[in-house]
Amino acid sequence: MEIIPAIDIKNGRCVRLFQGNFTQETVYDDNPLAVARRWVEQGATRLHVVDLDGARAGQPIHVDVIGAIVRTLTIPVQVGGGMRTEDDVEQALKLGAARVILGTAAVHDPELITHLVARYPDAIIVGVDARDGMVATAGWLETAAVEASALVQKMAELGVRRFIYTDISRDGTLSEPNYAATAQLIQAGGPAVIASGGIANSSQLQRLAEIGCEGAIVGRALYTGDIRLPEAIRSLAHKEAA
Repeated sequence: MEIIPAIDIKNGRCVRLFQGNFTQETVYDDNPLAVARRWVEQGATRLHVVDLDGARAGQPIHVDVIGAIVRTLTIPVQVGGGMRTEDDVEQALKLGAARVILGTAAVHDPELITHLVARYPDAIIVGVDARDGMVATAGWLETAAVEASALVQKMAELGVRRFIYTDISRDGTLSEPNYAATAQLIQAGGPAVIASGGIANSSQLQRLAEIGCEGAIVGRALYTGDIRLPEAIRSLAHKEAA
């Protein structure tokens, strides 16, 4: 299982939100590029970069910052936040993003997802962000009348190969992931699932690996030092080898 450090960008700075609340932010660094380099130096094999302002605005905002990160790094970067159109996706891919994450568009424009998956089958990720089991959209500011599991099933039928599942109530809390809801989405031979939200220590990463997650996105725990990336990578590799 891949451990994927998160870099959330708001007002040009690297921040973490509490349960997705834009008024409850902690600023960890004024230079997202420096943070990205730090995670690469510590062994990251992929980064998860989200344009929080873009998610709220409905279109990418921090294109220059994300472009600098993608161009500078030698590892793949998955990018999300405000990706609502084919042009948004094409722009991110032209910047050099390896994967592009769409959430709101999956709910409101499934035909777009069908088209994008046909054109970029391995580059499209659908982000399923849930609050009390229901999908949140528009930067988590709105709630759709669709259950997370139903959205995953529908998107899988359209050909989506990879999902990120986030329980918003756990995100940024350093509590623990929602194992049950995450496991419900994982099926043998089915789409890959990346877990996100609430990860606080290496034992939780191990449990996510055991239930079959392809990856785990870690944010606040890396910034607070509750998880040290090199040690977590070694620990996970050791247990998987055993």
